Amino acid sequence: MEHPAANYKTVPKKSSRSRLGTTWNHIKRDRQLLLLFLPCILFYAIFRYGPLYGLIIAFKDYSVFSGVLGSEWVGFEHFITFFTNHDFWMLFRNTLLLGLYTLIFGFPFPILLALLLNEVRNKWLKKSVQTFSYFPAFLSVVIISSMIIDFLSPNHGILNQMLAAFGFETKYFLVDPGWFRPIYVISEIWANMGYESIIYLAAIAGISPTLYEAAKVDGASRFHMIRHITLPGLFPTMLIMFILKTGSMIRVGYEKVLLLYNPMTYDVADVFSTYVYRKGLLESNYSYAAAVGLFEALVAMVMLLSANAVSKRLGGNGLW
Repeated sequence: MEHPAANYKTVPKKSSRSRLGTTWNHIKRDRQLLLLFLPCILFYAIFRYGPLYGLIIAFKDYSVFSGVLGSEWVGFEHFITFFTNHDFWMLFRNTLLLGLYTLIFGFPFPILLALLLNEVRNKWLKKSVQTFSYFPAFLSVVIISSMIIDFLSPNHGILNQMLAAFGFETKYFLVDPGWFRPIYVISEIWANMGYESIIYLAAIAGISPTLYEAAKVDGASRFHMIRHITLPGLFPTMLIMFILKTGSMIRVGYEKVLLLYNPMTYDVADVFSTYVYRKGLLESNYSYAAAVGLFEALVAMVMLLSANAVSKRLGGNGLW
């Protein structure tokens, strides 16, 4: 009787020349597809990975006249200066709270809007709501900030006019530190809710209609179908979006904060990105600003990796 081990054939290892030939054959076979992918590769190489070279000035005392390579190395001096700065914890707290509030209060609204739009049967009403909710996504941050300033103006702002009509005292919201974070978070929800709901509507469209038909036969109501079919179908998409938002939580954009804050609200509005803007562009302290920006990026990367690891452990799904 032949030994079972004799049935197994030893797979010969491919030599480096063989692997190179196989790779070349794949390139020749898929050359049209790779050509289409070339602009994407060039974009990331030039605008995403190329600028990483400039990060080394965070470890140097950068001089415009000496250049990046000719400037003197100072190690972690700029990082130590930043960590011992009395503004560090204020910036860290403001950045974390703005990002956390935007995540907690802003994450459910696109899901809720997508669920409601999916239940609307009147096409005219559905398209009108979609157009109205998508519209802010096509406006620039400058226009949105100008609209917020106009709406909240103490003299002719619509909100203060409504307060005055009901007998309440008018208020200058933008100079009150207590109102800055709610204004920022509400404006973020308003600007992004409609655009992000497109992703969830696409995920809902991918759920098999036979599941809804079977539920109707069993006598399920619309609420039960949302709870037991739509929401479980949306869960993988929700998980991916949550991981992405967690990764960007610490990276609060400087544009809107810069346009809305003022010396009266610095204590609650100043964040890492506005601090980098002031130190880097206004004070020409490039190395120090690069160190702060690098620290912010590293914290964001750690948060993204942590969120992905927790997601895989809890639900088995992740970005990679």
